[in-house]
Formats: sequence, C-alpha cells, structure tokens
Amino acid sequence: MTTALTRVMTAMRAEAEPARDCALCPRLVEYRRENARDEPRWFNGAVPSFGDPDARLLIVGLAPGRTGANRTGRPFTGDWAGDLLYPTLARYGLSAGTFDVNGEDDLRLTGAMITNAVRCVPPQNKPVGQEMNNCRPFLAARIAALPNLKAVVALGGIAHQNTFKALGLRHGAYRFAHGARHDVAGPNGPLAIFDSYHCSRYNTNTGRLTEAMFHAVFEQASAYVRAAG
Repeated sequence: MTTALTRVMTAMRAEAEPARDCALCPRLVEYRRENARDEPRWFNGAVPSFGDPDARLLIVGLAPGRTGANRTGRPFTGDWAGDLLYPTLARYGLSAGTFDVNGEDDLRLTGAMITNAVRCVPPQNKPVGQEMNNCRPFLAARIAALPNLKAVVALGGIAHQNTFKALGLRHGAYRFAHGARHDVAGPNGPLAIFDSYHCSRYNTNTGRLTEAMFHAVFEQASAYVRAAG
C-alpha cells in the first residue's frame, strides 16, 4: 500500500458513511430534493452501507436506485437487483432473518456488508465522473474500516473501477471481466476482488447475467473467505 493511500485511509477511517444530507454533489442534491418533493415519505438521502461491521466480504454496487434504496434507505432493497442479491447472500450463509422488499424485516448480514460506489441516487442511474470522485473517499474509508475484510465482490464495471481507485490502484491494470479474480494488497492485508456483472433487471432480462453465473461468483468469493481463515 502506498504512503499516499495510507494517509487517505487513516484520515477517512472515521468517515466511512456520509451524512444523509451530504452536499458534495450539487446535481445529486437537487435530484434528491426533487424526489423529496414528489415522494416526501421516501428516504431521499445518502444511503448508508448495510451489514456486519466484522464483515469478511464486501459487496460494492454502483448507486442507489430511485425506487429502491433511495426509497427504503437500504442498499439493493426495493428493486429487482436486490431480489437476486439478497437470496444469493442467504444461499451462501451470509444473511439471517427474512428479507422484505420494503426493508420492513429482521434481515441482518453475517460476515458481509453491502455498499455503493456512489451513495446518492443519480438521474437515469448514471453518476458522472466528479460525483464518483467526490464519493470515493467514503468507499476507501469503508474498506479501511473493515479490519477482517478478505474479499470484495464488485458488481459491474463502475464498481470495479471505483474499488481499485479507492485502493489507490490503477484500475486499467486489472481488467473487469465477469468471474475474474484480482489479488491485491488491501489496507488491512491481502484482498481478493471478484468481478460480476451487475444484478440489474437489464442484465438478467437480456441473459447477460444468469442466476447460475451470479451464484458462481459468490461461490468463489465465499470459498476464498473460508480458506482465508
């Protein structure tokens, strides 16, 4: 790990989660306000990470969906992507309790945590470069604040890129490919990053990502975590 990255990790360790009313990105702030005017009972804020503070596996997504996490306040809850992700976590023993699409449940993650590269919902689900840059220190701090972290599952190319940048690494040296594994040095020891296509409705409806393909990535990641001891 570079000296520069060490300084960033140390400085940001206490700030792994942005304030709900985070004001770093004007476009995203305005979009949150628009949603709050239309749907005042929704969460409409920077969505915090969800899961086990002793997580050994971190799942990194792109950003909250407008009617998903932006509504419920929990990553991947309330949209199609969560309908595949959460049963997969249960399948591999990474969750306990029941899952409800509205977040009104007793679900808890065991040994895992879910976060997003960008914490506020972007218009058309497309954050721009500066917004990713603004939010990346929170991802770096989230990774650094997990002392037992052994593996990351990056859901999609943007999550992949931001994860490597958060670690102070050139993502171009680690090509994204579904099912790929990349071994790197993390802030708290060796770290394996596993790539998966995002579990979005588009990817599953078009057949780019099947349930079996998604399960295969989590099978690899879970096996790695178990072997890491």
